Amino acid sequence: MKRLRRISLPRLATMLVALAGAAAGPAQAIEFRSLTEPAILYDAPSEQGRRLFILRPGTPVEVVVTLDKWIKVREPGGSLNWVERRVLANRRTVLVTAERASIRREAHDGAPLSFEATRNVVLGLVEPPSLGWAKVRHTDGLEGYVRVSEVWGL
Repeated sequence: MKRLRRISLPRLATMLVALAGAAAGPAQAIEFRSLTEPAILYDAPSEQGRRLFILRPGTPVEVVVTLDKWIKVREPGGSLNWVERRVLANRRTVLVTAERASIRREAHDGAPLSFEATRNVVLGLVEPPSLGWAKVRHTDGLEGYVRVSEVWGL
């Protein structure tokens, strides 16, 4: 008869954590979308839910849960609320969170300034972020690179 080995409690805990991590599978990327029109945010996935506030068109939101025609989102202020699926576009935008963001012609601090954007300005995302910078476009057509630390929605 084979004898069972005793496993110490710390070793057992380590093994369980490793198994839980393996079972979770690969990490999923955060999904951001933007609003196509002024959107009412609700406290529940229903038009009978309490209306909380309205976000303006273009505002980026993080998709958290999808439920039929409703999507639970995290808005730039950090709260989790529900919006109707129809008001979301796949078009990506970012929201300036810095008091004044410097948008540069190239992706480095020494590059000439393309334009500046103040807090809460929505910019279109032209290229995904790379090495701490994202290429963006203002509604007037100006383009440039913004530091990812100065925007929300990436």
